[in-house]
Amino acid sequence: MEQPGTWHQTGDLDTEQGKGDPFAAAVRATRMAMIITDPRLPDNPIVFCNDAFLRMTGYHRDEVMGQNCRFLQGADTDRGAVALIREAVAAQRDIAIDVLNYRKDGSSFWNALYLSAVANEAGEVLFFFASQLDVTDRVDAHLQVQKEKDHFEAEVARRTRELTDALATQTMLVHEVDHRVKNNLQMIAALLAMQTRAITDPAARVAMEAMLTRVEALGTVHRRLYQSNNVERFDVAEFARDLANDLIRGAGQERIRLRLDLEAVEVPAAKAPPIALMMNELITNALKHAFPEDHAGRLSVTVAPEENYFRIKISDDGVGMPAQVMEQRSFGKRLIGTLCRQLNASIAWQSNNPGTTVNVCLPIEMAGSLEKK
Repeated sequence: MEQPGTWHQTGDLDTEQGKGDPFAAAVRATRMAMIITDPRLPDNPIVFCNDAFLRMTGYHRDEVMGQNCRFLQGADTDRGAVALIREAVAAQRDIAIDVLNYRKDGSSFWNALYLSAVANEAGEVLFFFASQLDVTDRVDAHLQVQKEKDHFEAEVARRTRELTDALATQTMLVHEVDHRVKNNLQMIAALLAMQTRAITDPAARVAMEAMLTRVEALGTVHRRLYQSNNVERFDVAEFARDLANDLIRGAGQERIRLRLDLEAVEVPAAKAPPIALMMNELITNALKHAFPEDHAGRLSVTVAPEENYFRIKISDDGVGMPAQVMEQRSFGKRLIGTLCRQLNASIAWQSNNPGTTVNVCLPIEMAGSLEKK
C-alpha cells in the first residue's frame, strides 16, 4: 500500500516535471526503488523516494527525506565504490555500480545503483535520479563462484608445487645416477688405459684402445645428461660437438680441421647410448683410416633435422677408406649395424673422391620437434 503523501512529492519538485507528468507518475508507482536528490541544497539531500525504496531499505519516509544517501553505508561498504559515486556526483555524470548497503535493521544487501543527472534546458543540474535494485542473490552467487575459483586455483597451485617438487626430486635422483655412472665409466676408462699401456701385442692394443673410446663416449653421454635440465631428452648436436672435439684432441691430430654443422635435435634419453656408440665408431673410423701418418685434412660432422627424419653425417676429405675395410665385417662395423637396427636407422657409405661420407638417417619421431607421446 502506498504511504500517504507519495503522490504529492513529485508535484513539489521545482522542475518542468511536476504534478500530472506521466514520468513522475511512473517514478512514484514503479516497483523499482527510486530516489531523487537535489544538488542545489546543502549535502545533496534526498527530496523524493518512492515506496519501493522504503520497502527495500526498511525506513520510513520521514527518516529518509532530507538525508544524504550515505546513511545506507555501513562497516563493510567498499570505500572505493563510495569514492567513485562521489566523483560521479561531483562531475555530474552517470554511474552504474554495485555497492553494499544496509537496511534499517542492520542487514546488508547488494544495491545495483544507477545514478544520472537531470538538467534543464540551460544545462543546470537540478536533480540526481537514482534507481536501485537488490541484487544480493546475483552478487552472492558471483562471490561464491569467485570463492570456488580461488579455492580451485589454490588447489591447482598447491598440486603444481607438489608436482614441481616431485619432478625436482626425480631430476635430482636421475642426475645423481648419471653422475655416479659417469664416475664409474671414468674409473673403467682409467683401468682400460692402464691395461692398454701394459699390452705389447699391437692388435690387442688397438682393440683395447677402441674399447676405451667406446667407454669414454658413454661417459660423455652421462656427463651431458647430468648437466641437462631435462632428464628425459638428449641433445644429439651438443653431444656430437663434445665427442668430435674429444676424439680429435685424444688422437693428438691437430693437423685435422674439424667442421661442425649442428642443429639441435633432441631424442629420448634412452636413445642416447646407442647413438653415442654409433657416432663414436664412425668418427673413430674416419680418424683411423682417412688420415694415415701425417696426412692433413678436414673432418665434417653434421646433425640436422629433415622432413621425415634427422640426419647424422660424418664426412672427410682424406685418402678414403680402403676397399677391404669397406667390405670387411669388423667388430666396429658389426656394432654399427646392430646399433642401426636397434635405432631403426639406415646407413650409407659413399666415396667422396677424395674421402668418405657416411650418412645415417634416423626416424623423425625421435626428434624433439615432434609431438611427444
